[in-house]
Amino acid sequence: MDELHAPPLWQYDSAMVHSAGTLLYRHHNGRLEVLLIHPAGASHRRTPWGIPKGMPDNGEDYEQAARRETFEETGVLPEELTSLDFIQYHRVRKCVHCFTGPAPADAAPNCDCWEVDAARFVPMDEARRLIHRDQLPFLDRLEALLAQAEATS
Repeated sequence: MDELHAPPLWQYDSAMVHSAGTLLYRHHNGRLEVLLIHPAGASHRRTPWGIPKGMPDNGEDYEQAARRETFEETGVLPEELTSLDFIQYHRVRKCVHCFTGPAPADAAPNCDCWEVDAARFVPMDEARRLIHRDQLPFLDRLEALLAQAEATS
């Protein structure tokens, strides 16, 4: 198998951690906003924000895990989702699979989960400043997806 057609390296790496999450969005006051979370704990005070995510439970696929983790961490139950593919973190052996969709109209994020100290919708420009740099491609992919949908409608 040549290098162009070889599976991604993470498929051979048993030490790679896989997680799945969502990038839910809404339009509010004429601006695109996305739902982000901040991890709880004193050791995370300076940790960047990110998408709600976690590892799949036994028998779950990535989309099921993303839905469950989003609900557990934010109290928001995702509806229709589309894959934004995955990213690999640069400094740790972690692969994050992301799904996106419009947030439910009545979405009111909360952080009743011990893992999260904040969950809120933020405007896209603020999201770009807050989000973990390795997750930035998800914001780019979401904007491209929405632009493509607008162009075809």
